[in-house]
Amino acid sequence: MTIQLGELAIWIIVGALAGSLAGMVATRTKQGFGRWANLGTGLVGAVIGGAIVNLFSLDFGLGDLAVTADDLVAAFGGSVVLLVVIRLVRQWRARDS
Repeated sequence: MTIQLGELAIWIIVGALAGSLAGMVATRTKQGFGRWANLGTGLVGAVIGGAIVNLFSLDFGLGDLAVTADDLVAAFGGSVVLLVVIRLVRQWRARDS
């Protein structure tokens, strides 16, 4: 699998948007977790969301663009899943301490 520069740029854009949205929702602040943490959350969330979309063959019917709305929705959903898992793990660890 060869990753082209354009694809990498799209992943970064989608990751930044999705991570920022998820950070704003999770922290209820405009900054979210901060620039780099939002980007990381979005990129990991994009991988998780893409896997979920492919696993269940979901099609949101949002059309084809260079950066599709489907990609953004999947990345945001994956970011939220990631944040929920992180929160649950932290609560579990705090309870065991």
